[in-house]
Amino acid sequence: MRSSRTRQLAFVFADSPSGGGGKQRTGGPVGRDFLLHRAKPRKASVPDTQAATEERPSLRAVATERNLATALLHVSRNKGAGGVDGQSVAEAVAESHRLVPRLRHALLEGSYRPGDIRRVWIPKPGGGQRGLGIPNVVDRVVQQATLQVLDPVFDEHFHESSHGFRRGKGALTAIEEAKQHLRNGRTWVVSIDLSKFFDRVNHQRLLARLSQRVQDGELLKLVHRMLTAAVVMPDGTITTTEEGTPQGGPLSPLLSNIVLDELDWELERRGLSFVRYADDFNVYVGSERAALRVMSSLTHYIESRLRLKVNRAKSSVGRPEQVHFLGFVLHRPTESGHVATGLSERTMANLSRKTRALTPRNWGKPLKACFERLNRYIRGWSGYFWACSAENVERLLKWTDAHIRRRIRAIIVKQRKNRRNLIRLLVSRGISRGAASNSANSGRVWRQSHSWAVNRAFKNKWFHERLESLWSNWKRLNGYDEDEVHTGQRSLPGLGILC
Repeated sequence: MRSSRTRQLAFVFADSPSGGGGKQRTGGPVGRDFLLHRAKPRKASVPDTQAATEERPSLRAVATERNLATALLHVSRNKGAGGVDGQSVAEAVAESHRLVPRLRHALLEGSYRPGDIRRVWIPKPGGGQRGLGIPNVVDRVVQQATLQVLDPVFDEHFHESSHGFRRGKGALTAIEEAKQHLRNGRTWVVSIDLSKFFDRVNHQRLLARLSQRVQDGELLKLVHRMLTAAVVMPDGTITTTEEGTPQGGPLSPLLSNIVLDELDWELERRGLSFVRYADDFNVYVGSERAALRVMSSLTHYIESRLRLKVNRAKSSVGRPEQVHFLGFVLHRPTESGHVATGLSERTMANLSRKTRALTPRNWGKPLKACFERLNRYIRGWSGYFWACSAENVERLLKWTDAHIRRRIRAIIVKQRKNRRNLIRLLVSRGISRGAASNSANSGRVWRQSHSWAVNRAFKNKWFHERLESLWSNWKRLNGYDEDEVHTGQRSLPGLGILC
């Protein structure tokens, strides 16, 4: 008997659908044009589109051509690596005019089976490794198509304090709600860490929660098959899955919210103020005694009722400035109600480590490529952490900008290879031969990178034309000009740091 992996290879790359899937298409749009055409909303009411608008989620709604085409477009935008079958996203898009009808037929016929999931390990910010499951591209399309049908049904019933992976919500809305709890006098935080949450989700409890709003048994069977897909470890070992929702697939975030929605409403029933983002959540109370009592009762509830495990070593009770939450640290409100937002120690360490990794001393490519990598990272980092308070990040961001510039100057010096080439470069940039010679003789690369001549040859203005700045991005995203930053009560002066 062929394995599920072999069956999926035959399914994906077959020349025509088996079992009467219809005639092979000739002419008409192919590839991405086909997807855009099929995903476009239609005014005419036809049976295929009626299923997509049913009030109750069903397998027919998942399997409409429009829904599958929209799902494949979404998967293609996210790109991502291929699964164990070796098919890339680009290949799936190119074959979409054959793949989508074949996939629709297999879903409706009941012959579709998810392929194996490829396990990869990535480092966790706090140390250790996190396992990600990478489904085949076809399986990611089915998961995305299922998500598009289930998400509108469940999202409207989720608690307002759940912010992870929801439309109109995110990390910054979670931080804003946490700040409001602090302003209301709840300045003790119960931070609970769920140990290996995605690996411990009980399938029967999850399916029971799904069945409360999904009456279609075929759709529930499809989700169950996704949950129990085999996992291929990096060494080739294949393991079965009896619990958990592997991180890496499009459907996993919604399933995690469905599991923890029961916890949200239990906290609501107890009258507790909380903020949750996926499996990260904090409860805000008014006293240390209340916080310890909440920690004990919630730990018992989570482990006995939800059948999850609390990591006691990482869970804590403390003041907000002692608690890391989504990369931020909040401070107790001032008399005026201002809650300062800073970066956690872990975030600052990650920023330092990443910028060092992006500017290796032995960079052997053109500097333009180095700038492009840095700019992508700086834009993404700034887009997430722009909500920090100026008084908490100004010194750090200015210092990091300066440190990045010095590391790039070190790359420039290193690429000259010898003293003569460095002198020639500095002279070509307007430095006198004597000053250039002094810089070249000032010591090793790191010392040379901070010499007067190298700083003069590659001024901050030269970098501003090529490299984005963490501090400038913060000011732009917060609506400040380039000259000063006002924090409400005062204007922050410039800080003396490395040039």
